[in-house]
Order: sequence, then structure tokens, then C-alpha cells
Amino acid sequence: MTIQDQGADIPGKPTSASRTTLSHIMTAGDTNLLGTVHGGVIMKLVDDVAGAVAGRHSGGPAVTASMDEMAFLAPVRVGDLVHVRAQVNWTGRSSMEIGVRVLAERWNESTPPVQVGSAYLVFAAVDEDGKPRRVPPVLPETEKDRRRYQEAQIRRTHRLARRRAIMELREQHAAEGVED
Repeated sequence: MTIQDQGADIPGKPTSASRTTLSHIMTAGDTNLLGTVHGGVIMKLVDDVAGAVAGRHSGGPAVTASMDEMAFLAPVRVGDLVHVRAQVNWTGRSSMEIGVRVLAERWNESTPPVQVGSAYLVFAAVDEDGKPRRVPPVLPETEKDRRRYQEAQIRRTHRLARRRAIMELREQHAAEGVED
């Protein structure tokens, strides 16, 4: 059975159905050599929440296929309460783009959280054999959701064009006898 044959008429799910927030207090064990929270710690939280969103939206297992545009906007410190918010921005047949926003606030202050990072991840839904499976279409609910959906389509077009250009370049180099 091909992926196109699997559940061709899956009903869509609204963006809000899988939107998720993960919160975590940063401790000394999360720091890098500069004394701020290690970027890898933040990236793991980003991947964790995006995986939860992808699993909720697709109704089963999903794996990280790529991470785009991980931007660190401000340092995170020990004692910060970090909120990692994610939602499905776009869906294909078996893939989903998950948008993630990272916010931080001091654990002992009543100031509003500030955005300290953002990322876009692509997840692929898989079956028990690790093969791609269809996902429900995402149904944007707000103007902001519709804008995110359109922006995700642009990012997808750029990802595919970049991949195609790199493969063509590698084929050209191989034909010319250039080794990696």
C-alpha cells in the first residue's frame, strides 16, 4: 500500500487541537561555559514540544525530519522559567511543519515573559514499521494561523528547492570526478 492509498479522506483538525506548551525552570545543570543556558538544552525542549504537537495532530508516532531557522534572540539564565509553545503550521501527506516560540521569565518576578527564541521543525508521521503515514490536514482558525500556514508553504518551497539544487550540484561534481 502506498502512502497515497492510506486514509485519503482523513478529516482535518483545527490548529488549536494540538497546540501545546512545555514549561521548565532552568537550573545550574543546564548552563554552558558562559553561565547561561546551553542552546542544546533549549533545542531539546523545542524538539520535545514539537514532537508532542506532531503526535497529537497526527494521532500517533512522528519523527523529526528537519529543524529550520532555530533563532536564539536573547540568553536564558539559571532561574528562568522557560515556556516553549508550539503548533502545527502546515501539513502535507505525511509531514507537518511545527512552529515553536520560546519565552522566558524570571521564576520569582511578575514581569511578562519575553521571547528568547523560535524555530520551525518538520516532522514525519510514521506507522509501527517506521513507514510514512498520512496525517490530517491542519485547519487554520485565525488570521495568524492562516498567515503561518502561508509562510510554512514558502519555507517548504525553499527547502525543496535547496535540496534539489544541492543534489544537482553533487551529481554534477560526481560526473566531473570530484570527490566529497
